[in-house]
Amino acid sequence: MQLEIMAEQLASAFPDEHTSLEGDGYKFEATVVSVGFDGANTLARHKKVYAALDSYIKSGELHALSIKAFSPAEWEAAQD
Repeated sequence: MQLEIMAEQLASAFPDEHTSLEGDGYKFEATVVSVGFDGANTLARHKKVYAALDSYIKSGELHALSIKAFSPAEWEAAQD
């Protein structure tokens, strides 16, 4: 399934971090937790996630993507 392949690509771009990708084949939602997001603004975070999935975006396989990007501290706080 293409979703699984894209999820693996996302996970390999952010190793040792929390990543998830969910979708229905048209709309997708990515959740990424990365120490690389510490101090980065939303645009910079999204650019990193888009870069990880660039080939799928360019091919049109990934059309609509919603991104939730957290630093580890933000993720921990969101889980409380």
